[in-house]
Amino acid sequence: MRKILITGGMGQVGSYLVDKFHSHSQVTVLDNLSSRSKYVLPEGVDLVKDDIRSSVAQDLVSDHDIVIHTAAQISVKKSMEDPLFDADNNVFGTLNLLEGARKGDLEKFIYFSSAAVYGNPEYLAVDEKHPVNPMSPYGASKLCGEKYCTMYHDAYGLPTVCIRPFNIYSPRQDPSNPYSGVITKFMERVSQDLPPIIFGDGGQTRDFVSAHDIVNMVMLLSDDRDHNGEVFNVGTGVKTSVIELADMIMDLFDLDMDIEFRDPMQGDIRDSYSDISKAKKVGYRPQIELKRGLKEISDTMFTAD
Repeated sequence: MRKILITGGMGQVGSYLVDKFHSHSQVTVLDNLSSRSKYVLPEGVDLVKDDIRSSVAQDLVSDHDIVIHTAAQISVKKSMEDPLFDADNNVFGTLNLLEGARKGDLEKFIYFSSAAVYGNPEYLAVDEKHPVNPMSPYGASKLCGEKYCTMYHDAYGLPTVCIRPFNIYSPRQDPSNPYSGVITKFMERVSQDLPPIIFGDGGQTRDFVSAHDIVNMVMLLSDDRDHNGEVFNVGTGVKTSVIELADMIMDLFDLDMDIEFRDPMQGDIRDSYSDISKAKKVGYRPQIELKRGLKEISDTMFTAD
């Protein structure tokens, strides 16, 4: 049975990865519990409460077959406020894990990067050859982590692979978190009979991808041996405007109200959606259409304690 270490395994995507892998692998979660997640680990999954920058984390990595590195400082806003904190977590934390991997005998090191590495798109859809020009310390730290992963592959033969998820959503994104995504914020307001708030005119587009599809891509890469050292977009390839998203959510709740518009957020990217042609070559096919994914979230909200 393969030993799999999932960093950030109590988080939004990490917890779904635990659900997927634990039935046929020996799974350990490394998490500092900073997300205050309410997720309950399945029986048989070990939790190590520690930081990815610690010596404990480095030793854990060297003792596993596969490492899925989702743990990170994920807030663009916080990265702008405290770039050193962001880099310490996302750059030095990743580097610490890679050093642990170099001491072990890993089958795969899967690194979660971000579409934030692209910055403002120069063309659409955005493929992996698109120039990388991050607009925030968060995007820069994620790109730096990528570069370390590919360097460790080239210099040390470490079987790394990086994924660049676009706008991830799921029922497990915490609406009380001030850094939650637009879907969660819209859902929270509409569920209270309040109108969605849109910053700008709502014409900006995004590629919203379900956490379930992200997990499926990780499953494919965990068994893949032909694309070490490479980078993959993970999205749907479908663009959705923010105003279309708001309308979908209001329809889901059977509400008809005027959207509240506010001034655009500084530095907000106008349009972004992925080209997933490369991911499709390893068998990836997004399964969760946006309306279905939104219904999963609303159903969960109404059944939650």
